[in-house]
Amino acid sequence: MPLLSLALLASQAVEVPPDDTSLAVIEAELAPIIYIAPPPPRPLPMPRIEPPPPTELPPAVRAMLDAAIASGDQQAVATVTKLARQAAPWASRQAQALKDGYDADIAEKRALAQRKKEEAIAAAGFFDYWSGTLEFGAYRSTGNSDNAGIFAAAKGEREGLRVRHRFDLRLDLQEDDNELSKERIVANYQPNFKVDDRFYIYGIAGYEHDRFLGYDNRFTGGGGIGYTLFTGPRFKVDLEGGPAVRYTDFTDQEDATSVAGRLSQTLRWKIAPTANLIQDATFYLEKGATNASTSIALDTKVLGPISARITYNVQYEGNAPVNRADVDTQTRATLVYTFK
Repeated sequence: MPLLSLALLASQAVEVPPDDTSLAVIEAELAPIIYIAPPPPRPLPMPRIEPPPPTELPPAVRAMLDAAIASGDQQAVATVTKLARQAAPWASRQAQALKDGYDADIAEKRALAQRKKEEAIAAAGFFDYWSGTLEFGAYRSTGNSDNAGIFAAAKGEREGLRVRHRFDLRLDLQEDDNELSKERIVANYQPNFKVDDRFYIYGIAGYEHDRFLGYDNRFTGGGGIGYTLFTGPRFKVDLEGGPAVRYTDFTDQEDATSVAGRLSQTLRWKIAPTANLIQDATFYLEKGATNASTSIALDTKVLGPISARITYNVQYEGNAPVNRADVDTQTRATLVYTFK
């Protein structure tokens, strides 16, 4: 009987349509399990694989830099390094490292050479390691005028570790119509005691003879301070100043001893590989006998150690004889031999 009742109830049951709300709840509960991603809005991009950036100098650029370093020309190495860094900025550090290595090698070689030179100078005698010039010129004219002249000079310098030695010798003779019209002799010796690369303390001992300027003999002794204003290999200027004592044997008055102030300036300028400009000036300020001299010379290399020199010289003597001019000028052409 119970089974029959259940059968009757089942036959009488009516199909109920599904509720949309209940389906949505079921789908929401099942979503994490059966969710299917929607199609992408557009095709996925293809991955790009880029090669690694370069880090080395290009072979052609490296070859140029190596050639510059092998040449030993520092200016060329600096120029090529700059161009290499511009052409291959990614390898700028490599180019600079090559230049730095070259500079360090050059500095080490120079330091070694300097040490060897200093050791050799320290062991050498006083007459070793002198350098300087020998200068000679002469002329002769006949006809309406009969005159002749000769000029000879020697200059030397020895660069010691603490002391620099310099000497200067000059002889200038001239004869007009068989009579001596110029007779000038100059000799100077000057030691320079180095304080540092620029400052030095100097002493000076000098002798002059020029009776046409009013004195037979003049002796000078003094000292002072010197300073090298420019120290480059192509351009060098020295300035000096200090007191001096002078004894003068005049031709037409009594001998005199006086205290003077001395100023001097020297200039050496290598204006071209084969040309040099040289200028020397000295000024003595003393009561009643102020005098000064200056010369400027242009050297042009002729052959090896031989050069041609044109010199313009001015000599001022404040106490010249009455029948003589205060200022003498001279232009001369000579040959110069350079020794080292």
